[in-house]
Amino acid sequence: MGSDPTADYPLGTERPDAIRTPSGLSLDELTLDALRAGRLSNADMRATADTLRLQAGVARAAGRAQLGANLARAAELTALPDDVILEIYTALRPHRATQDELHRWAERLEREYGAPLTATFIREATDVYAERGLLAAP
Repeated sequence: MGSDPTADYPLGTERPDAIRTPSGLSLDELTLDALRAGRLSNADMRATADTLRLQAGVARAAGRAQLGANLARAAELTALPDDVILEIYTALRPHRATQDELHRWAERLEREYGAPLTATFIREATDVYAERGLLAAP
């Protein structure tokens, strides 16, 4: 990225060289012909942690701190299996998890997946849920 990350937005147009699929393909390799020929997998349609981190930097540089934080957490979540993400999503629904259960999710995110930003988000959400009476009864 250059000295002004906002000049790199949108990355797909301005910096396609900086974007790769999880299997290492470049954006120009994501074609309908490649799909028809079976050279693309479902994983090739996913954003990588690197791309999401780049987008987070662009968002922060543009003064969109919350979007940048969301994209940074999304980068962490690329390392999680889909079923774990769904379990966390379910646990975060109102009245679905206790305070202890959400704290255990936060610890697991840090310990097993190296996702401290998302763990912090879960802890903050837990505090808000406690204040608003949205936690499940123990």
